[in-house]
Amino acid sequence: MDTRPPLQNLPGTGVRVAATLYAVLWVWLGIAPSDRSAWVLENALVAGLVLLLWLVRNSFRFSDVSLYLILAFLALHAVGSHYTYSEVPYDAWFQSLTGHSLNEMLGWQRNHFDRLVHFCYGLLLVYPIREFFLRVVEVRGFWGYFLPLDVTLSTSALYELIEWGAAELFGGDLGMHYLGTQGDVWDAHKDMALAALGALIAVLIIALINKKLQHDPAWEWSHKMKSQAYH
Repeated sequence: MDTRPPLQNLPGTGVRVAATLYAVLWVWLGIAPSDRSAWVLENALVAGLVLLLWLVRNSFRFSDVSLYLILAFLALHAVGSHYTYSEVPYDAWFQSLTGHSLNEMLGWQRNHFDRLVHFCYGLLLVYPIREFFLRVVEVRGFWGYFLPLDVTLSTSALYELIEWGAAELFGGDLGMHYLGTQGDVWDAHKDMALAALGALIAVLIIALINKKLQHDPAWEWSHKMKSQAYH
């Protein structure tokens, strides 16, 4: 018996190309990271996420839009784990392109790449989280927007607790690299706030698009996938 999922449940060609490019990027950045131990620790959750997506591929299919957003976030994380988040040389890259220091222009005193990724966690992953709620929990209306925002903030808080636990467990330079506070006692609070801000912006954009279109593409996708599962 052929147990392969129906063709329409497979990601589109563009997503498969994007996933291949991400895999190449991940391997390339994983060959000689700045700190191998920190890289392994940073990628443990990535491995868990990829494994989970693989295990549920036949029972739960994210839309191509969601998969693109997930891959974009993972690509940012791959860069951060290669250099360690507090040492990503984005300011040097900006100077090489413009001749000016981005940090000096904005008055920054620390490396803010980690803050960018926390912001993008909310901005990029709210849509896939919402898609999950629409299909599995079948939420509609207000709850279809609030619950993804709530889950983004709660998982961001959970990640900060994981960071704290890992820093306590491993200690030393590895613990500090993973924690990445750069001397800011409010680092965890700011990270969570930025994730919440990114999620709020994404939710508002989704709501505005849905209002403009006068329908909800994510709900329609979820309904289509659920209908296929019954046949």
